[in-house]
Amino acid sequence: MSESSAGYDGWDSSQCWGTEYCQSRCPQFVDKEGASWRFRSAREKDADRLAEMYADISAADRAQGLPPVVDHKRRSWVEMLLEEGHNIVAEGPDRLVGHGVYTPVEADQPELVLFVHPEFHDRGIGTELCKQIAAAAANAGREALELHVERGNRAAISVYRRIGFEVVDDDHSIEMVLPLDDTVAASVRAPPAEQSPKA
Repeated sequence: MSESSAGYDGWDSSQCWGTEYCQSRCPQFVDKEGASWRFRSAREKDADRLAEMYADISAADRAQGLPPVVDHKRRSWVEMLLEEGHNIVAEGPDRLVGHGVYTPVEADQPELVLFVHPEFHDRGIGTELCKQIAAAAANAGREALELHVERGNRAAISVYRRIGFEVVDDDHSIEMVLPLDDTVAASVRAPPAEQSPKA
């Protein structure tokens, strides 16, 4: 698939007819540079790979002290997210480049945590990961997602606003909420082109 056929907003699904078994958002994605990624649920065995990904995140890319700097604390944090949250990873052929989670899973308005490896910023991966998490939360009947973002992180704030997050508090950090009403839920669900067998 060429970059032009894929566009910049995801996988070109024009040749995919889908089935009734397709999930609500296609797991295949092509980024702004033409690289292919797969979004999938994280598993316990991803803990080492996630801890490794988070080890590469610099102080400038950390938010509210996350991910933790110390190795054993970072590993414990990853294990807690895998145990208590709904986790989705962005995966390439040989590495994980993004991780999104909402937690706790049973909350009506769980908190969203999302990181993309710094080498892969500005390629649309974070936006797609956020939509994947929102679609999963909507499917699970969550009412909204909330997040906290550093005031100076204008790029992230812009992405969240485009998806539909609204600022509800901007005291020390900015708190944003995405109500998962029918309109938003429909906008983040993007199955393959058609949900019926090819004629």
